Amino acid sequence: MGMLTIGAFAKACRLSPKALRLYDELELLRPARVDPETGYRYYAVEQLEQARLVAWLRRLGMPLARIREVCALDGPAAGREIRAYWAQVEAETANRRDLAAFLVDHLTGTSGKDTTMLELRYAALSDTGLVRPANQDTAYAGTRVLAVADGFGSGGAHASRAAVEALKILDRETRETLPAGSVLNLLDDAVQGATRAVRDVAAADEEVGTTLTAMLWTGSQLALVHIGDSRAYLLRDGELFRITHDHTLVQSMIDEGRLTAEEASAHPQRALLLKGLSGGDSVPAPDLRLRDALPGDRYLLCSDGLSGVLSDTDIERTLSSVPGPEDAARALVAGANDAGGPDNVSCVVADVVRAG
Repeated sequence: MGMLTIGAFAKACRLSPKALRLYDELELLRPARVDPETGYRYYAVEQLEQARLVAWLRRLGMPLARIREVCALDGPAAGREIRAYWAQVEAETANRRDLAAFLVDHLTGTSGKDTTMLELRYAALSDTGLVRPANQDTAYAGTRVLAVADGFGSGGAHASRAAVEALKILDRETRETLPAGSVLNLLDDAVQGATRAVRDVAAADEEVGTTLTAMLWTGSQLALVHIGDSRAYLLRDGELFRITHDHTLVQSMIDEGRLTAEEASAHPQRALLLKGLSGGDSVPAPDLRLRDALPGDRYLLCSDGLSGVLSDTDIERTLSSVPGPEDAARALVAGANDAGGPDNVSCVVADVVRAG
């Protein structure tokens, strides 16, 4: 076994001696031999591959604890773990990018250009479906707030209703145009209120809770808050875009490359949530999006009772062809029930139009 001094090994793997000493202390990369008299570290040539992997993962920004997990895996499993980590980074970066763009626009005075004369026209509809004995969904559309919540557990109906009620306060308290800089604080306060309300309903039962997908209208922008597997879509210029990311086990497996979208649709655990508002102690961070509104935009918020039954193509066709929000909402719910209605189905349709 060829041996290298810590200096030679550091040069070969592009890790500093200081980093190597730290990784030794953390038991991430132990030297092959330590001189009992001098304490000097020696590394085997065969350790270079692992050391280089550690160096590259650090350049990716991966935390040391996760690097330790990756280094303990074989090649294919390590590759899947790196893919999963990077998917998480990209999702978090997308959230921060939207927030940064919003703050830049707000501070430089460039947000809301040519959108001061816009308003929303909206409709909300919730239906039990054809199979479930009761409706645990809640859908709401108001002057400022659009929301869909899909409850789960024995108190799911109460949880979804409590979450949406906590957001409806924004409709009652914000009748004038919202200052752009206050929308994030308002949303943060409202989501914290929704979390407390769901906890009160759940009474510390982690099996009771709700998803929440909601939008707050500022008069020129829509701020989106999202947790769970309800969804938000945007129809713009005839093309449908999904603007939320499901917080489910199967979506994480798609992100990691372990499932295709087609396989996920038939997976036995496709409804298993990774995030939601519940009675648990932890408070998972919701996703946040901030979007400039354009005349002609049509937004859809829906529970998985709709998106799990109708394809994106079906949804796009209905949203493109049915003119008014109320008629569009009725057509979407009818489509889900025509396809078997296996779950509660709820939706909010909102059109961005020029005022007057």
